[in-house]
Amino acid sequence: MPNYVIEREIPGASNMTEEQVKEVALKSLGVLKDLGPQIQWLHSYVTDDKVYCIYWAPNEEIIKEHARLGGFPANRISAVRRMMEPASAG
Repeated sequence: MPNYVIEREIPGASNMTEEQVKEVALKSLGVLKDLGPQIQWLHSYVTDDKVYCIYWAPNEEIIKEHARLGGFPANRISAVRRMMEPASAG
């Protein structure tokens, strides 16, 4: 299944409390459960004003639907075309 990186612009994202993080995660998981097993949230990276989420999904449309139903921004959705890591240099 394809991987996607979703860029979410959320001013002050790094200042969210643990309770706010838990609330957002529970909301996301609830929407994912409703959408079915074809979309999975792997993990997210939080920076100052953005959150980068890594998902498995069959297409971009279901990611947009997840964002719409959850009330999350999805400012940019990028399909991962290749993985690169330090071992790639060898």
